[in-house]
Amino acid sequence: MATRLSSLRIPDQTRAAIEQICRHTGRDFSSVANEMLAEAVKMRRIPGIVFADGPAGRRARVAGTGIDVFELITTYRAEHEDWEQLKETYHWLSEQQLRAALAYAAAYPGEIEERLRQEERWTPEELWATYPFTRPRDR
Repeated sequence: MATRLSSLRIPDQTRAAIEQICRHTGRDFSSVANEMLAEAVKMRRIPGIVFADGPAGRRARVAGTGIDVFELITTYRAEHEDWEQLKETYHWLSEQQLRAALAYAAAYPGEIEERLRQEERWTPEELWATYPFTRPRDR
C-alpha cells in the first residue's frame, strides 16, 4: 500500500486515547492511528458497519449485532445469493443491516475474500490441534 507523509493536528484527548491503545497492544502510534482512520473511512462510506476485535484480529461487523460481515456473506453465497433467503435466514436483522453487509462486501471484496480464505483453513483437525479442549470426548 502506498503511503505519503502528512502533517495532522490531533487533539490532545484523541492522541492520549491512541497512545493508550499503543501501550495496551504494543503497537506503534502510526499503525494504530492509520488503522483507526481506515476504519473511520469505511464506516462513513458504509453506514451500519462497525469494527470489533476478535481472536483473528479486527473485522467488519454488522452494527448492533455480533455478526461479522464475512459470516453473513458466507451464508449469502451458500444460499446462491438469494436475497429473499438471506432475509429469511437472518429474519431478526433489518433490511438496512443486511444491505450494509452486502455493500461492505462489494466495496471491500479483497478484505472479505482474504477473511474467507482464513476461515477455510479451520478444519476440525486444525481446530483441535490449535485448541485441544474443543475436541469432542469419545464416550
